[in-house]
Amino acid sequence: MNQPKTYKFYFLALVILLVVLFFVNISLGSVFIPIKETFATLFGNSSNTSWHYIIWNYRIPKAFTAIFVGSGLSLSGLLMQTLFRNPLAGPFVLGISSGSSLGAALLIMGAGLLTSIFSFDIYNNVTLIIASSLGSFLVLFAVLSVAIKIKDTMSLLIIGLMFGSITGAVVSVLSYFTTAEKLQQYTYWSFGSLGDLSWSQLALLTGILSIGILLSIISIKPLNAFLLGENYAQSLGIQIKKSRYIIIIATGLLAGSITAFAGPIAFIGLATPHLTRQIFNTTDHKTLVPAVLIFGAVIMLICDTIAQFPGSESVLPINAITSIIGAPVVIWLLIKKQKMVF
Repeated sequence: MNQPKTYKFYFLALVILLVVLFFVNISLGSVFIPIKETFATLFGNSSNTSWHYIIWNYRIPKAFTAIFVGSGLSLSGLLMQTLFRNPLAGPFVLGISSGSSLGAALLIMGAGLLTSIFSFDIYNNVTLIIASSLGSFLVLFAVLSVAIKIKDTMSLLIIGLMFGSITGAVVSVLSYFTTAEKLQQYTYWSFGSLGDLSWSQLALLTGILSIGILLSIISIKPLNAFLLGENYAQSLGIQIKKSRYIIIIATGLLAGSITAFAGPIAFIGLATPHLTRQIFNTTDHKTLVPAVLIFGAVIMLICDTIAQFPGSESVLPINAITSIIGAPVVIWLLIKKQKMVF
């Protein structure tokens, strides 16, 4: 009887922490803006146009991007770990994020060859998002096509990893033949970035993520059943193939769109579901789905705040921060608990 109250307390604490971190995040950056002026700008009472522009056109979109990226990657990791019943599974296991990287590589490095021949440059932020999206959905379509003929979920996992290896090999070949300038551009994209989205791009990302989250909510019952195996799920009347397709599509929308808009971001999708299970001590996806959404946003805001180097013009790669900060936390938590709830 006390368990739901405990969960309510956890959710309330996470929401309060999320709100606090949001305001902390938009208060810090290379340009010092007093806390009082930050709140004044938010409520339209600031007379400093420069601060108003920085907060509303850079810091707030970046903070919302961090929230959406953290939530989407965490949820996609939870879906993959449950579907494959593998604690090492993450949003990258189906090769969808690798496909997005391939699309970006083809645009940045492959288009470099066309640029040298035809003297035009098609590389910009919008075309990069389009290319990454096409790459991720091309791999998603291939995985879904294979899933029609493959009954074994573990075989599908291996095939997804092979798709990732193929796309990685193509990227390596492009890297070998491209110029140093184009290779540097691709390397910079691969670091991940939360500060490059406009309000219109953020709205598009929000729409795609909303569909992925809705499909995940629809799949809560099948996800709980999959924890005990596909045979058990089938005995409960779960349509295995249909549920598998929905989960894969949801993961593709979440991980693929985030990689396209923000670049490949490591650790969050793999570790956040484990951290959430340890804290909430449950495997019920009615609790885990909203929990990982909030907790993933909290972790991403913390990492982005650290990456900003308050008072400095430098911004560390978000990929480096997510791994450096997050991995030791997971190791410590698992050692403390001595077992993994899964």
